[in-house]
Order: sequence, then C-alpha cells, then structure tokens
Amino acid sequence: MATSPSSSHDPSEADFAASGRRVFAIEAQALAAVAARLDGEFSAACRLMLGARGRVVCTGMGKSGHVARKIAATLASTGTPAFYVHPGEAGHGDLGMITDADVVLALSYSGESDEVAMLLPGLKRQGNKLISMTGRAGSTLARAADVHLDVSVPTEACPLHLAPTSSTTASLAMGDALAVALLEARGFTADDFARSHPAGALGRRLLLHIADIMHRGDEIPRVGADASVSEALVEMSRKRLGMTAIVDTDDTLLGLYTDGDLRRSLDDDQVDLRTTRIAQVMTRSPRTIGSGALAVEAAQLMETHKIGGLLVVDADNRVVGALNIHDLLRARVV
Repeated sequence: MATSPSSSHDPSEADFAASGRRVFAIEAQALAAVAARLDGEFSAACRLMLGARGRVVCTGMGKSGHVARKIAATLASTGTPAFYVHPGEAGHGDLGMITDADVVLALSYSGESDEVAMLLPGLKRQGNKLISMTGRAGSTLARAADVHLDVSVPTEACPLHLAPTSSTTASLAMGDALAVALLEARGFTADDFARSHPAGALGRRLLLHIADIMHRGDEIPRVGADASVSEALVEMSRKRLGMTAIVDTDDTLLGLYTDGDLRRSLDDDQVDLRTTRIAQVMTRSPRTIGSGALAVEAAQLMETHKIGGLLVVDADNRVVGALNIHDLLRARVV
C-alpha cells in the first residue's frame, strides 16, 4: 500500500509563507540574471520575427511545450501571427503545417529534447529561420539555431533542483519580452488588441457600437406631441424601456418623457394624466447619442447625468433607436 512521504514536523503558516517568499526571491534573481544578458541576439530574434513573411511557429516538449503554447498565444494576441506545433506530432505529419515563410521558435531548457531535435533537419532543408530558447549555449538546439536566446538561471526554485520553476518563469518572461518588443515595433494599439479579443471585456468596450445593441423600428417607444400623458404611459408600458420619445410626423425628436417625469407629474396637482398633453410635461432637448458611437460612451453619459436611458438620433435629429441601462448590462458593457 502506497504511503505519503513523511515529514519531520507539521508546517506552520509561517513555514508555508517562508517557502513562498523563497520561491519569489529565487525567481526574481533568475529574471534579473536573464534580463542582464539581453543583447544583440534578442534584437536579432525580434527582427527575424518582425520580418517573417509567414507566422511564428512555437514548439517545445513537456513544460517547455506549455510555455511555448503561452508564448504563441501572447504573440498572436499582440499582432504577431503565431501558433503552437507539438514536436511529437510534427514528426508524424504536422510538420506540414510549417511553411518556408515561417520563423520557428523552439524551446528546450536542456537544448537536447529528442522530439525537437528530430525536427531540425526538416526545418533546415525547408529553409526556415530558427530561434532557440535554451539554458545551454553549447547544446544541440542552440548550435543549430540562427539566433539563440539564453534563458539559463542560477538555480531552480525547487529545493530538489528537479522541477522546472525558475527556468520556466525565465522562458515565459523572455516570450513576453519578445511579444512586447514586437508590439511596440508594429505600433500595435488598444483598438488592434480589441479586434483580437472581441469576446473580452476590452473588446466589448472598444468594438461594440450603439447600433449593435439599440432597439429599432417598432421597438422604439414614441408618441406624437398631441398624445395625452396616459397614452404616453401606455406606450412606455408596451415598449418597456422606461421612457418614450415625443416626435413629429417625420420622427424628428421634440422631447422625452421618462419614469422620473411620471413621478414628478403625479406630484403636480395641475397634471391630469387623461387630459394633459405630453408636450406640456415632456423634457425638451434631452440627452441623445448617435448610432455610430461606442456603447461605452452611452454608459458614460448615463453615469454622468444619472439617467437610465438614451434616444438614438441621426444627423437630422430624427429618432432611429433607443436603449437603456439594461441593454448595456446585457451586452456586458457595464
């Protein structure tokens, strides 16, 4: 029957915290050592990736493979087309995914991974430029590469010096350094990032427009200026946006009536809901927004002016849509 390893004592909270701090300290020293070695090889790697006619193909085995996947994802999301190829699968057909226009970034801390080494003759034969990321400058992979990035670390954070810890952190940081350097060289912007992340929070904030979420056509609550307050309330109840536009025969905006206006009307003894015309109690020149504006702009308007909805108008002040705070919440803009 298998037993768990015995320990000489029961660790305290302070023991756990001390172990954690030791790891942070060791890995911080490792990152500082790698950063101090950034030189012309790093610049050369950036130039190869920036000038690639195809994509950056990241590969690696084991923990290096996990890091390579993350680097590929980071590159792709920051303007450098990239993907990951498993070296074991590449030797069984996936090598065909790599074209002669691609630059290959291969990771192996030892520089002697058999699965990665098997790819080298095929890549050389095809004419691919190769960037290696290893911890040994004299390794097979480092010597085969056009550019070698040295990610060697003084020691692993693992006290047994077995589990990849400091070395994988250094490789991840090197990948981030490449991605950011390329991002800056390309002039990659927040808008570009949003286009790569349409489902993310930033993507929604930078890409979603009023036209994408507003109510249109018969869904827009509107009445004429001659309607009574009670008729306006019926329209508000039917359309369920907490407001109604008051328009002329061409749908030109004349005013707005909201749930807040209704409360004020009920407190006014001079207002008879059945006989008072909506034009007498509506808000003239209400806040509006254009359909081409970003949805986040509507959220900012609502927050600034403490209002729950907006009418959408065109250049001639005709009502073309409407939305309220619930539409923004459903779109996850706020």
